[in-house]
Amino acid sequence: MTQHAPAFLALVNKVKLRIKEITIPELQLLQQPYLLLDIREDHEWQKGHLPHAQHLGKGIIERDIEQLVPDKTQVIILYCGGGYRSALAADNLQLMGYSQVFSLDGGYRDWCQRGLDVAASDS
Repeated sequence: MTQHAPAFLALVNKVKLRIKEITIPELQLLQQPYLLLDIREDHEWQKGHLPHAQHLGKGIIERDIEQLVPDKTQVIILYCGGGYRSALAADNLQLMGYSQVFSLDGGYRDWCQRGLDVAASDS
């Protein structure tokens, strides 16, 4: 598992006070419609991802989100490897006016550790 730098962790912990998180059990009970968005790097996405997820990497999410999700009240669930990058991205989307953004606590790593289904990349 990646050792994160102390300043990065401090930033994420500060951001987590401003965003909404959702747990995997809560996500499994969540009713549609919602958009599940994988914000990991392309190479991470290609190794596998959550079923029904779409991909929009953290490096371009702020630039491209309005084309993908013009409705700023749409429920959006973001996830990354462990819930850190998705927390940062959720904070930015909130600053852009999105009101129903959630970061998946534990991310892809926790999903896999629970033995849940993973989808293969289409590309």
